[in-house]
Amino acid sequence: MAYIENVVSRGDNMVDYGLKDRVAIITGANNPWGIGATTALAFAREEAKLVLVYKKVFRPFDATKMDKNGADRYYGANAGTAEAVEDRLKEMNADYLVLESDISNEEAVKDIYSAAIEKYGRVDILLNNAATDDETGCDTIETITQNVIDDTFAVNVRGSILMIREFVRHHGDYGRIINISTDAAQIFAGQITYGASKATLEALTRSIALEVAKYGITVNCVAPGPSQTGWIDEDFEKVVIPLIPMGKLIQPQDIAETILFLSSEQARMITGQVIKVSGGKAL
Repeated sequence: MAYIENVVSRGDNMVDYGLKDRVAIITGANNPWGIGATTALAFAREEAKLVLVYKKVFRPFDATKMDKNGADRYYGANAGTAEAVEDRLKEMNADYLVLESDISNEEAVKDIYSAAIEKYGRVDILLNNAATDDETGCDTIETITQNVIDDTFAVNVRGSILMIREFVRHHGDYGRIINISTDAAQIFAGQITYGASKATLEALTRSIALEVAKYGITVNCVAPGPSQTGWIDEDFEKVVIPLIPMGKLIQPQDIAETILFLSSEQARMITGQVIKVSGGKAL
């Protein structure tokens, strides 16, 4: 996990985001190679307080192949707990709370906020990172099923809305909401439901930004390009990298630093935006 180490280190030339003691909820935080976990470590570096939310997602994988990037590492990580992330946070003496929960469930979302408020008294930042997609090949117009549609939108759209609604209900004098989309949200042939759910999230970002601006809350969206969160193996790298004008995969810390900025006081007048961190792909 060398690249995670990089995001934790602080040099003299790094920006002070002013996030010390801010309280951030991050969903989808159990993959130690993922955007959620990497962003959590970046927030911890800034001395923010963290509420990490995850749900185990079980898909077949070979545990003996988790030592290298590919589907087995990715599926295995998402089927596990947030223990590896917690270990790093402990090393950093971070202040955090970990919750295993399902954001697609309204009562579970209320419980997440109750736990956060009980421990920290407020919530300042929300990162809607949790998402699901279909890996069975049933996400094309010829193969799509009702279950795939329902399951994808339940997490990616309903869950995100519920998390935002509760954030607005509990916000104090500071508010930053960041949603995670994908660079291909507007055209995602082969994953039409996943793409549509992310395009919906982008539309929600703009609409909700207008609704909550009166509270001083900003709402923005980060749309990553192909990111090395443990799932891109060497063969797929050869296919994907030529599609990225900057010639290399996006790393989770690239996304994390963008999220830190959007969470900061410096970004106080940026709202309703979809920012692609894609190395020029899918512009």
